[in-house]
Amino acid sequence: MARRPHRLPRARARGVSLVELAIGLLILSLIIGGLLVPLASQVEQSRVGQTQRQLEEIREALIGFALANGRLPCPASLGSNGVESPVGGGACTNPWNGFVPAVTLGLSQVDDQGFSLDAWGLAQNRVRYAVTTSNASAFTTAGQMRAIGMPALAPDLHVCGSGAGIGGGGNLCGAAGNTLSQNAVAVVYSLGANASSGGTSQDEAQNPNPNSANNDRAFVSRVRSAPGAAAAEFDDLVTWLSPNVLYSRMVTAGQLP
Repeated sequence: MARRPHRLPRARARGVSLVELAIGLLILSLIIGGLLVPLASQVEQSRVGQTQRQLEEIREALIGFALANGRLPCPASLGSNGVESPVGGGACTNPWNGFVPAVTLGLSQVDDQGFSLDAWGLAQNRVRYAVTTSNASAFTTAGQMRAIGMPALAPDLHVCGSGAGIGGGGNLCGAAGNTLSQNAVAVVYSLGANASSGGTSQDEAQNPNPNSANNDRAFVSRVRSAPGAAAAEFDDLVTWLSPNVLYSRMVTAGQLP
């Protein structure tokens, strides 16, 4: 009797089940998500660093303007296309809630309307600038700083460590421990990543922004805390110009006394 040839067992073809596919996609998404979080953090830190450098460059440009003109420029208004308002200085139209006059200062990083933008680059991220109005706007009026003299000049912008307690009186910041400066000549600041809303905290509300109509001589600068951190939220970046720095540079340039 003839023997049938021995057949090897046929390997069963295996397919990928929907469950296995779902697990694979889940693992892949976790890996990608884990990579994206540090990347987003790095991008944010890069923007912060870039903006901080930009604010310092603007502060130097303000000093340079004062050395050449004997005064500081007025802030730009919303409709002035990056030019100080009024042109030529004097009593500024928006002394405490205006923008950096990028065109007047000759800055190169501007949007299509002439305003200086921070590293987030949106229209809401135009860099803000405030200047003292003390001594009858002497700091923005040609020749008046020299005419009045350094001993009598009294710049009066306040920079506070928090918005709590800010009010009237001689010290707008309230408690002495909350005062970072009570005689700043100018304040330059960025509204940061949450510029479109201006943030939700009491501290950010003190710096004029799209959601805050605040318009006084007090500003807040403190350690940044992440957007969405409820009442503690603060991502503004703030720098200011002290009178000692301005006076010493102007004396060296022959603009004072």
